[in-house]
Amino acid sequence: MPASPVPRSVDAFLRKPNMAVVATLSTDGTPHTVATWYDWDSGRVLLSMDHSRRRLRHLTADGRVALTVIDRDDWYRHISLIGRVDEMHDDEGLADIDRLAVRYTGEAYKTRDSPRVSAWIEIQRWHGWDASGERKVTDASWDDAS
Repeated sequence: MPASPVPRSVDAFLRKPNMAVVATLSTDGTPHTVATWYDWDSGRVLLSMDHSRRRLRHLTADGRVALTVIDRDDWYRHISLIGRVDEMHDDEGLADIDRLAVRYTGEAYKTRDSPRVSAWIEIQRWHGWDASGERKVTDASWDDAS
């Protein structure tokens, strides 16, 4: 897979610390959504979850996930990413949550007494509205976007 299989404008949009909502599936198939921090790196998404979070249980049972990234200044501009967990590991030393906290707040993560788990999401499809500044909807698999 290419390092960033989306158009440059979409890649630039995803590199910003925009608001995001992640969707996972419960064991009975019910969607579960929650606001989240994320990072975009080489065509994959990093998520961090406290070990007690419901979405962690969902992703462990069913790795399918969607993430909608919404422009902080204009909620009409957004990109939705659809994929699945590619890698999951304990966040030793809280390095990944610190990475996200610095991205969003400029400081290391303050809560240091609870284990966290990191998930890297491989993106398979994406669609968006105005992330390229063109006021149109795009729907593409990675192969279509290359």
